[in-house]
Amino acid sequence: MAGEYNQLSHLLLSASSFPPPPGLKFSYGTSGFRSSGSVLSSTLHRAGILAALRSLKTGSAVGLVITASHNQVSDNGVKIADPDGSMMDQSWEPFADQLANAKDPDSLAQLVMDFAKEEGIKLSGNQSAEVLLARDTRPTGEALLKAAKEGISCIIGAVGIDMGIMTTPELHWIVRCWNKGIKASEFDYFKQLSNSFRTLMELAPAENKINKEEKKLIVDGANGVGGSKLEEIIKNIKDLEIIVRNTGKENEGILNEKCGADFVQKDKFAPCGFGPDDLGVRCVSLDGDADRLIYFRLIPSTNNKIEIVDGDKILSLFSIFIQEQLKILKELPAQLGVIQTAYANGASSDFLRQLGLEVILTPTGVKYLHEKALEFDIGLYFEANGHGTILFKESFIERLVGLNAELAEKCPGSEKQKAASRLVAATQLINQAVGDALSGLFLVEAILHNKGWTFQNWCDLYQDLPSRQLKVKVLDRTAITTANAETQVVKPSSLQPLIDTEIAKYKKGRCFVRPSGTEDVVRIYAEAETQESADSLASSVAQHVTQILG
Repeated sequence: MAGEYNQLSHLLLSASSFPPPPGLKFSYGTSGFRSSGSVLSSTLHRAGILAALRSLKTGSAVGLVITASHNQVSDNGVKIADPDGSMMDQSWEPFADQLANAKDPDSLAQLVMDFAKEEGIKLSGNQSAEVLLARDTRPTGEALLKAAKEGISCIIGAVGIDMGIMTTPELHWIVRCWNKGIKASEFDYFKQLSNSFRTLMELAPAENKINKEEKKLIVDGANGVGGSKLEEIIKNIKDLEIIVRNTGKENEGILNEKCGADFVQKDKFAPCGFGPDDLGVRCVSLDGDADRLIYFRLIPSTNNKIEIVDGDKILSLFSIFIQEQLKILKELPAQLGVIQTAYANGASSDFLRQLGLEVILTPTGVKYLHEKALEFDIGLYFEANGHGTILFKESFIERLVGLNAELAEKCPGSEKQKAASRLVAATQLINQAVGDALSGLFLVEAILHNKGWTFQNWCDLYQDLPSRQLKVKVLDRTAITTANAETQVVKPSSLQPLIDTEIAKYKKGRCFVRPSGTEDVVRIYAEAETQESADSLASSVAQHVTQILG
């Protein structure tokens, strides 16, 4: 009882230094908490409390990363990483919201004490908790880090360990390794990426020599944290000529301003620092915290317009590679699943199905994709925005490593042994905690080299269907509910038949609508054989949404 009283006193005292901003409400979603960096002190303090409680509950270290990813530089945010390096368990999100929006220290303290009791978390101070913290390069990050540390330390027995400035995926990787009892520093992260990449490059067929043009890769670092980390990694990379621009150095540019994966994908223009001299060169953009990547190349005589290779085509490349290795290793059965959302271009889904792969749709959001991918021996997922990864079950990795050792002894250098070695290297190169632009970049490059493909070969896999996205303001977004991974409207019941009627008018037509998670709007996605048809389909469905939902 004395321990609980002591904990209550700590909470009240600490919370009094971090009053919440009046009139603002915070919500924890796939991106964690996110807002203007100037109003997040109380939120970071409470996120620190949340992370400490999560560590006590799981009996393992958790992560807390301060970033707003692809948002403008004045924004900031915070995400919690669970002990396996994945996103915080969704069941804790309602408590996260309540915690962030508690109106005063008394409300906050009571909320914490009640939640701890419900979850069986002992706040006597006899248990320890570890929270690994990192932040990106945003100017508000340092002050918010201090607030998070204060929140952690007000839970008796909790310790915050500052890992410094890192990419979001890097911290997730470190949390995962930390809890597995293996080496878990930035040096180890860099070493694993460079070593596994080197291994994959060495396993490429001898005839796949890299010509001067294909050896060069120009990277847009979004003036965020990823560019400087990549510059460190490539000191140990000899197989590629990697040039990094927009690294965030002084006078080089502003974070995410006319640069980065989000800008490139949405605007389809080359980022700042790129121009006509880069024609014919393979380029890739990271986002601000390096958890997304979009490849592109400049189109001649178009004033810096670009052709992009998005997450759908990255997913296709990874799927082809994994499938090819498994076909060689017939003695290694594996359930392979490819996970997309309804926003994936229909041409990509058709292409993957034509390869004989099982394609599963989930609702929009990385947490749904990741959760579904965990069900397979090998689960691959990507969103079109360039966020995604490959998940390998531990049981599959054990079988793979065992087979590789057996083949290395019986038939070293055989096609089977090389295929097994490639898969082992892929499990080490890809970040199995979360989507990681740096590990994804190196896996893309290694696969292109192993297949002897040019950038054009990759682009030619399939042709995207023209699409159009619209949003319609409505009185109440909760009036619309969907099913089948958001592809069918359930309520209002009159809407889906109207959508089906419109779709039937267009060749290769497809359209779905879904409520926004944050504002009273309905989002519409349409695609068809021509851009004119996709535009017309989206517009017709938007009119029906307006008429029915106001």
